[in-house]
Amino acid sequence: MIQTVIFDMDGVIVDTEPVHHFAYQQHFEQLKIDVSPEMYASFTGNSTKNIYERLTTTFRLTQDIQTLVETKRNLFNEAFDQKQDLYLLEGVEDLIKELNENGMQMVLASSSAKVTIQRIFNRFDLHPYFSHQVSGEDFPKSKPHPAIFQQAAFLANTPIEKCIVIEDSTNGILAAKAAGIYCVGYESVHSKLQDYSLADQVISHFNELTFEKIRQLR
Repeated sequence: MIQTVIFDMDGVIVDTEPVHHFAYQQHFEQLKIDVSPEMYASFTGNSTKNIYERLTTTFRLTQDIQTLVETKRNLFNEAFDQKQDLYLLEGVEDLIKELNENGMQMVLASSSAKVTIQRIFNRFDLHPYFSHQVSGEDFPKSKPHPAIFQQAAFLANTPIEKCIVIEDSTNGILAAKAAGIYCVGYESVHSKLQDYSLADQVISHFNELTFEKIRQLR
């Protein structure tokens, strides 16, 4: 019986992708690099640090990684604070509250930086619902490496066979499966060029999940 639900954040709880895209495109213009839509789509689920490591190798950038990361983060924060039309994805708040009311533990495992996670949690008052928050910036390798989900299960003190992961990206699904955790793929209208074929189950709306359905998975 499932005891812990591990949520990704971007594209699962809130769609910050337009804000990230805006910030990245601003930075790409500053750096004078041309990142194709296919390459950009492959970044989904990766940490900002790992993305700039790839960009540095591909485009032979000369700035150090930390400077690149901080520049993009500042662009994101400025855009995030100015964007008023930012909402939780449809149905996810109801699911989170239902799981909480029924005693289901929830852990966040996001490739986003800790400061970004805190901005989202503060804006939408999510702190009461999640026992732990795990950031991809704490790991040398991003999803599809399984470390972030392994750590989430460890912090939750839950065997992996009693956890599930909810993910929207190819890299996130691969990471969940590499960790040996049941994965629900969330394919929303915001999903672009992602592969859900390895997910154990695919949903397109959070009303397809309930506490009773989740606890009986596996």
